[in-house]
Amino acid sequence: MTRVYSLATVLVVAICSLVVFYHAHLKPRLRMLGVGRQLDPRGNTQCRIVPELQACEKIVLHEATGLLYLACSTQSSRTHWTPAISIFNSEGMSREDHVAVYDPETSKITRLRFRGYDFRRDISLHGMDVVPSASNPNELFVYLVNHRRPLRGLDPKVYGADSSIEIFKTSIGSPVLNHIRTVEDPVIKTPNDVAGSPTGRSFHFTNDHGSKTGFSRHLEAFFGWPLASIGYCEISRGCKFAAKGLPGPNGITRAMNDTYYVASSSAPQLRVLQRQPDDTLLVKDVIAMDRLMDNIALDQDGTLWAAGFPMVVRTRFKHFMNPSIKAPSSAHQISLANNDGFGRKYGVEKVISTLSQVFEDDGTIASGTTSVVHDSRRGRLFLHGFAAPHLTVCNSPTSMHDNSQDTSQFNHYTQHTQQTVFRHES
Repeated sequence: MTRVYSLATVLVVAICSLVVFYHAHLKPRLRMLGVGRQLDPRGNTQCRIVPELQACEKIVLHEATGLLYLACSTQSSRTHWTPAISIFNSEGMSREDHVAVYDPETSKITRLRFRGYDFRRDISLHGMDVVPSASNPNELFVYLVNHRRPLRGLDPKVYGADSSIEIFKTSIGSPVLNHIRTVEDPVIKTPNDVAGSPTGRSFHFTNDHGSKTGFSRHLEAFFGWPLASIGYCEISRGCKFAAKGLPGPNGITRAMNDTYYVASSSAPQLRVLQRQPDDTLLVKDVIAMDRLMDNIALDQDGTLWAAGFPMVVRTRFKHFMNPSIKAPSSAHQISLANNDGFGRKYGVEKVISTLSQVFEDDGTIASGTTSVVHDSRRGRLFLHGFAAPHLTVCNSPTSMHDNSQDTSQFNHYTQHTQQTVFRHES
């Protein structure tokens, strides 16, 4: 009888432990991944698509001209070679990866030609930054995350990609990207995005995982384990870690005051970091979000814009595996406002969802968005994705607010917006 009671006690304790674990850890994680999330369409009525531009993981706006730079591939090759999500079939790598320039005023698309790059190594594009030169604003430095196959025939499923950061130089209106340097270093382990300098000599970048291969990567991504990092490279001094112990750092962008913002693709958080004299980055604040994020960008007004994943499971395991399966997308506006004191406050606001109940399952307007940029001067919002079928160009929420011809969608947006304010202690 005593043994029966002991077994019953063990069983009750086990069940209680599982219930506690589910409610404390698993349920919030599933909610963050979008399980059970109801889509809330907004801001998606005044948009057009550009089908000639496909599978562009990162987009960057050149503020002065309004030109959009895009790091593009092909939809089919994304399903074969994407080291960031542990897809390592190098036989299916694209030979068509390129940087494109899109002019929204004329709809002209220019595919830039690589000059001076050693094509004995691959070009497989991911993150990107485009930075005007400090000495000549008409010249641009283009920093590209490049996921090359490993040398000597090594199996990428075992050794991972031999990733590098490529630095190119171009000028406004030029159809050519001139290769300056390939930066390769053990610190450049699993690069995702890059924030370059106006000198063409240094950059910060995110490593989105703590390891290149292995099952631990999946656990790290699912549970949001803080095993990844941010690196810093200067071409004459080499590379080093700028920050460690981060959960899935993804998109990175830099403000003029050397404040850096880093989104996470494994935890619903956006980090605010301050550059130190030794080029390391110190976390000053963590902004809580309601979903995982990909790339982020600052507009001319100093407002942050982030690409969010409303339904991560569908995006990651369906759309990324088969781009013809559409996935929900969202863009988020994080506005920064000065406080009376020493801090800053952040108003976090969901400003556009590309889905409604009509296209809830297919993301017709913008599918699987991984990058969002806002042109505040011209009132445009651009959205594109790692495996997306087209570029999406929408009127920005601000322009819709000012446009008396169609305010019904914006009124819906303002009535249903939820704001969360966070304080940044400086």
